[in-house]
Amino acid sequence: MPFISTHDTTFALQESETLLEGLERTGHEIEYQCRSGYCGSCRVKILSGRVSYDDFPLAFVAPGEILACCCRVSENIRIDCRKRTEEPDLFAPSLFDEDS
Repeated sequence: MPFISTHDTTFALQESETLLEGLERTGHEIEYQCRSGYCGSCRVKILSGRVSYDDFPLAFVAPGEILACCCRVSENIRIDCRKRTEEPDLFAPSLFDEDS
């Protein structure tokens, strides 16, 4: 299994898991819409390594970018992606507790 390195962590893709699914599973901030290479929302910069595509995606992919939803990762790669930051829920009752 190839290893994916981001700014925050390194993880292995599970068998038959897409890069997008692996990033979601590990709590990374990544946008997506179509999950099939049409929209380009999941575009990320690849910093090292290479990926391939079964069918070249219809969305524009600039040099140094990949589409996480449909690329095939067969070797270790490093990408420009970070984990989600948890923001406090401004409507959570605990924020209004007098004792805190």
